[in-house]
Amino acid sequence: MDRKSQMLTDLSRHRLVPVVVLDAASDAGPLADALVAGGLPVAEVTFRTSAAGECIRVMAARGDMVVGAGTVLTAAQVDEAADAGASYVVSPGLSRAVVERCAERGVVALPGAVTASEVMAALELGVTTVKFFPAETSGGAAAVKALAAPFKDVRFVPTGGIGPKNLHEYLSIPAVHAVGGSWMVPRDLIAAGDFDEVQRLTAEAVALAGKEALV
Repeated sequence: MDRKSQMLTDLSRHRLVPVVVLDAASDAGPLADALVAGGLPVAEVTFRTSAAGECIRVMAARGDMVVGAGTVLTAAQVDEAADAGASYVVSPGLSRAVVERCAERGVVALPGAVTASEVMAALELGVTTVKFFPAETSGGAAAVKALAAPFKDVRFVPTGGIGPKNLHEYLSIPAVHAVGGSWMVPRDLIAAGDFDEVQRLTAEAVALAGKEALV
């Protein structure tokens, strides 16, 4: 299995992608410990702060996590993410420059796509797994189902407005590879250093996702 297939298989197995905003690189290690201890060795570290690159580096260096970069808007950010050890790159929308640089750097591209035209554009670039963002305000689970119907080989990672109350709506859709969310990694808890609570929330999320898998 190649690197791309392995990474997507890992995401599919865990079903959840914690979308993380870190304000300080010193929080990366403790957060990684909390996620792994909570049973979810996955993180999408967003490029919404200047600490993102170093945080990805710290987490990726552990070797026991699937670490990616989120909110990647430019090819230069793809380079920064790849240099830091990210195995995948997530964008809020579809950028040819970002997707092509990901291919050049050997990292998986997960561009945003919420319309049929955007999905077709992604397919033309060789992308078959896309981020459906912002999920709830773009039609929610019903929209994902409708979009999946004509694109049998496309898989979706819905993100945006998803939490414990509506998680089941998305995970019950066969075309959904995994679901992104930040409810288990609240920015305020991380800033306060309450990683025990982050671990508890993560374990709860993992248990909930596991129940959905059995339905």
